[in-house]
Amino acid sequence: MTAEGTGAAPDTEPVKPAEPIQPAESVEPAEPAEFVRSAAAVATSTADDYRVDIRSGRHRLSADEPESAGGADTATTPVGLLLSALGSCTAITLRMYAQRKQWPLTTVRVHLGYEKGPEKAVRITRRIDLIGDLDEAQRARLLDIADRTPVTRAVSAGTPIVPAAPRAASGAQHA
Repeated sequence: MTAEGTGAAPDTEPVKPAEPIQPAESVEPAEPAEFVRSAAAVATSTADDYRVDIRSGRHRLSADEPESAGGADTATTPVGLLLSALGSCTAITLRMYAQRKQWPLTTVRVHLGYEKGPEKAVRITRRIDLIGDLDEAQRARLLDIADRTPVTRAVSAGTPIVPAAPRAASGAQHA
């Protein structure tokens, strides 16, 4: 992804290298903790262009950069995918909640924007349209729930990205 797509300048300060990765067998955790993978994706770039083919479960999608950033504009940008994930998680979660409560929510529309500000600041704006014969208390509760969806929490909390041990390089594709 280009600096333009991330909001970061190409001449940013170098990131401090992470501690060396130890094999899982030799690492003694400070506290017992188990992580269970709940989703996975593989993004593959095989050409000189910026197009990336993505596999998430049995589904396939793509990402690219706009022509103005050196891409071919053949798919949404990585930031567009992030916004899509946030919007779809918000809409699905609100739909599930309203169905469980048997509230008359007919449509959820989530408008998102990725905005760049002064001094390399970035933010995501989100507007949620709730369509249906809902009272004000129901609307307020749904908007409160929107701030607690899984992707909202991951994005707003700055979920850590932890390096995994690399696999040996080969000609075969890995999942």
